[in-house]
Amino acid sequence: MKISVVICTHNPREDYLRRVLEALRAQTLSPADWELLLVDNASEKPLAGRIDLSWHPNARHLREEKIGKTHALLRAIAEFKGELFIIVDDDNVLRADYLEACLKIAADYPSLGAWAGSCLPEFEIEPSPELRPWLAGLVIEKLTVPIWAKLRNATIACPMGAGMVARRNVVERYRDLASTEPVRKLLGPDGKMPGAGDDADMALCGFNLGLGTGRFPELELTHLIPARKLNLKYLENLHEGFGYAGVVLNALHQPGFSPGLPRWGGARILAKRFLWLAAGKNHVERRIRMAEEKGKLRAQRGLAQLNFAKNQRK
Repeated sequence: MKISVVICTHNPREDYLRRVLEALRAQTLSPADWELLLVDNASEKPLAGRIDLSWHPNARHLREEKIGKTHALLRAIAEFKGELFIIVDDDNVLRADYLEACLKIAADYPSLGAWAGSCLPEFEIEPSPELRPWLAGLVIEKLTVPIWAKLRNATIACPMGAGMVARRNVVERYRDLASTEPVRKLLGPDGKMPGAGDDADMALCGFNLGLGTGRFPELELTHLIPARKLNLKYLENLHEGFGYAGVVLNALHQPGFSPGLPRWGGARILAKRFLWLAAGKNHVERRIRMAEEKGKLRAQRGLAQLNFAKNQRK
């Protein structure tokens, strides 16, 4: 099996999920060369009886009762057969040649362990102008040139989770680490609020195998963005997740990085709020920046509870 396509979903919007599956059904790569794993992450209404995968000869429903994308990914990793592991979110509509392009990149760039491409938005409603500067956080970017690097931190060459491809050895390395290190369970969405970092964590696990990361314009997907995500509160939660993930990823992948102690966290955030106000930043930017600071503080507290710094010294 050349490719395993993995969709992890929790209470999905069915019209979106059906479009995701229709795009997979239209792939130019023969179904004989790839498998499809649909991981139902504790949805209230199980998907196995509602979503038909019979059109694909190598498709399976999987169920993971522990809520959290990391748990769902580990469930898929325990089952996948492909040499490439492709993460497709339940709102990602792949271009028809996506899987074939993944195979070509795998052959042309043997030094890369993980990669992804462009994400083009399809909005359910028109976003308000004040939110547009922050919509990149919804995984929106069209690439024009390939970017790759061999760096252990999440630079511009580090792929985002939408449509991300990882080689089998990188995925197995991630599995081994995520199964034994509780810190990694702090990453990714958990069903309560948007999360981040689980995909970057997997991609960066390739660094210790001597493999880099990349992003390529020939890999293109459409990101379906519902109205519920186009408001300030959602973007605040999203950027809180980014702030949180940044601290945890640095703690995991940067040698000697200290996450700091969560002392005076509230006072620190309040002080920064006044600085942003004095600098003339608008209310949207102030709220999003403050959300990022809350995320960093939450990560410091989570790492402190796990005695991360102490364990690192051992």
